[in-house]
Amino acid sequence: MDVVDAARYIAALAVVLGLLGLFALGARQGWLTGLIAGLARGQVGGIKRERRMKVVETLVLDPRRRIVIVEIDGQEQRLLLGASGETVLPDSKETGL
Repeated sequence: MDVVDAARYIAALAVVLGLLGLFALGARQGWLTGLIAGLARGQVGGIKRERRMKVVETLVLDPRRRIVIVEIDGQEQRLLLGASGETVLPDSKETGL
């Protein structure tokens, strides 16, 4: 083993340790979790996909039931969620209330 081989081994070790350090820094700062979450949502390269559905509001009625207002494609739907199942509540305009 000559000096060139020893320098090559030391340089490779320095590169590997540097990459491990960057990985640890990214994990500690939260960059890694943001990158993984973006990949899971399909946001590759900073392109944000418009979501079609979002929860507007939720109200807990009792420990087993809650009402959730969900907006889907610009229209709001009211859902009654419970242990026995889910029910879509009618619009107050439709029932005359």
